[in-house]
Amino acid sequence: MMRPGHPYDLVVVGMGSGGMVAAELAASLPLRVAVVERDRVGGECLWTGCVPSKALLASARVAQAMRTAHRFGLEAVDPDIDTAAVWARVRAVQDDIAATDDSPHRFEALGMEVISGSARLVDPHTVAVGDRRLSTRFVLLCTGSRPSSPPIEGLAEAGFLTNETVFALARPPASITMIGGGPIAIELAQAMHRLGIGVTVLEKMPAILPREQPELVAVLARLLGEEGLDIRTGVDIARVVVEGGRKVVEGTEAGVTRRWHADELLVAVGRTPNVDGLGLDDVGVATTPKGVEVDDRMRTSVPSVYAAGDVAGRLLFTHSAAHEAVRAVRDMFFPGRGTVAQLVPWCTFTDPELAHVGVTAEEARSDGRGHVEVHRLDLSHSDRARADGHAEGSVMVVAADGVVVGAHILAPSAGEVVHELALAVHRGMKLSELASLIHVYPTVATSVGQLAAESAFTGARRWAWTVRAGRLWDRLRGD
Repeated sequence: MMRPGHPYDLVVVGMGSGGMVAAELAASLPLRVAVVERDRVGGECLWTGCVPSKALLASARVAQAMRTAHRFGLEAVDPDIDTAAVWARVRAVQDDIAATDDSPHRFEALGMEVISGSARLVDPHTVAVGDRRLSTRFVLLCTGSRPSSPPIEGLAEAGFLTNETVFALARPPASITMIGGGPIAIELAQAMHRLGIGVTVLEKMPAILPREQPELVAVLARLLGEEGLDIRTGVDIARVVVEGGRKVVEGTEAGVTRRWHADELLVAVGRTPNVDGLGLDDVGVATTPKGVEVDDRMRTSVPSVYAAGDVAGRLLFTHSAAHEAVRAVRDMFFPGRGTVAQLVPWCTFTDPELAHVGVTAEEARSDGRGHVEVHRLDLSHSDRARADGHAEGSVMVVAADGVVVGAHILAPSAGEVVHELALAVHRGMKLSELASLIHVYPTVATSVGQLAAESAFTGARRWAWTVRAGRLWDRLRGD
């Protein structure tokens, strides 16, 4: 399958979530594949994102269960938390994955060449890594993104943590002010607060998690506040100063001047695509502030160069990166088969979790999708949620002209439950169609079945007159 003069079919730049999946697929076809990684195989997800944050959340969840055990008829205890030991466990989880599934040796055993170094495009078919020149039919850019740094006076001079640096600490600070109220900040804030770290969240917008269904965000914010997490919204930060070794954020909250003191700052206000140093301008690969420009097959403006994941700027999720990378490889070698899905579910892994697929109710209305209805079932009606002591959330489904166009779940394991509703959005199903599926009882997913059944019952009631008419006809016939 190789062209004369091209020793490689594919060179993958970046071995994060997208790059690993793409390389494995390409090697299985089989194709001659080289992968280039300047840091560590596994990328952001393994080393600074999904894996360490979820390991941290697991420890925090156990600590919270201990201190609230009285809710389950057990003696509550205040956990004695050694945050250094918690951070050591996080690194142990990472190391285990790095030594197995994400090991460079595993990928080499699949037949690909793993090259350490920084990559740069020399021309549409050549990638430079140090003194080497890799001639290839196609290039797939999977270089990811990095935390953005807001232009706040004094911030750079004071120094701050990000998700890229916080997990490298031997022990976290005793107190942290978090700048930003998106998923990364809120997940870390709840986890750290539960582990005894003093946390204050500062968010510029009127509410945290602005991309989510507002009613469920309000419930989650209330639950976080009841745990004692200090969340401030409507904050306009003016500057950061250092006083007595502590870092002070100065600004206004609802127009009132405020100052927030902590041992350290953590900034989580968005991501910046990693396009620097790749030589993209030199070979004509178009970029925007969001990343590399791609079409719906992940092709860049240069036909032999593709991009996937955060660097392509679509949706910044591990699962989205893997999907895009697979589709890109399929399109390279099976042209026309690589169109990426526009529907991508996601989940914010707080406790309870907040899962999302499709549009919110407001988005459906503003998009002019027709008659919009919102169906909601609170978990106070879920036997499983009540038995588990976590009945605070809800399942919400957004329908336009009867068709499911969005779903939002605030519940334990919401990320596990949302896929059924994602399929409904993908297939253009009516909510009532899900009523014909028997759901395992008792599960949180039973609530989806309950909600669907209510929709089906509503539809059935519209035709109740036919039953009455049938009975009347039977009497007239003497049946």
